[in-house]
Amino acid sequence: MASYKVGYFVGSLSSTSINRELSKALIRLAPDDLEFTEIPIRDLPLYSPDYDTNYPPEGLALKEAISRSQAILFVTPEYNRSIPGALKNAIDWASRPWGQNSFDHVPAAVVGASIGDIRTALSQQSLRAVLSFCNTRQMTSPEAYIKYTPDLFPGNGEVTDKTTEDFLAAYMQEFRDHIVRVLTVLPR
Repeated sequence: MASYKVGYFVGSLSSTSINRELSKALIRLAPDDLEFTEIPIRDLPLYSPDYDTNYPPEGLALKEAISRSQAILFVTPEYNRSIPGALKNAIDWASRPWGQNSFDHVPAAVVGASIGDIRTALSQQSLRAVLSFCNTRQMTSPEAYIKYTPDLFPGNGEVTDKTTEDFLAAYMQEFRDHIVRVLTVLPR
């Protein structure tokens, strides 16, 4: 059985990130043929075109991690009705310099959790617009806006509600199928 390498971004830098907890659950519930590696974003300097002729090691490491991935999963909160700054900065690094976009044709999916009632709908909308410009091959359905509570996600990738667990497992199965479809047409 073939396996697929999935790089994933956690959009929050918080050590107590609820989206990191969500990522653990998604990985646990994913099909066995998906191999996950987190792509860290914490140490990236703020992007500037001044770096385009001489990328720092952090920027190069980011681009190399994406190139080793066959697909990308974005697990992100919503900050001020949009994308967290650290995640946007990482996308800027990965998509530059002009003509060297690391996300070009990469299968991608977006998911997020929040304690708020609208969950991460606006953040995901913003992120999808950016990823469209970066020419990713986005999974557009199902969408996953997760309402986080500590009792629902008690830690270590566990999900206490069967309906939520089943939904997340189905989401990850659909992501796997999306990866296969995209890579069949656009191999990496």
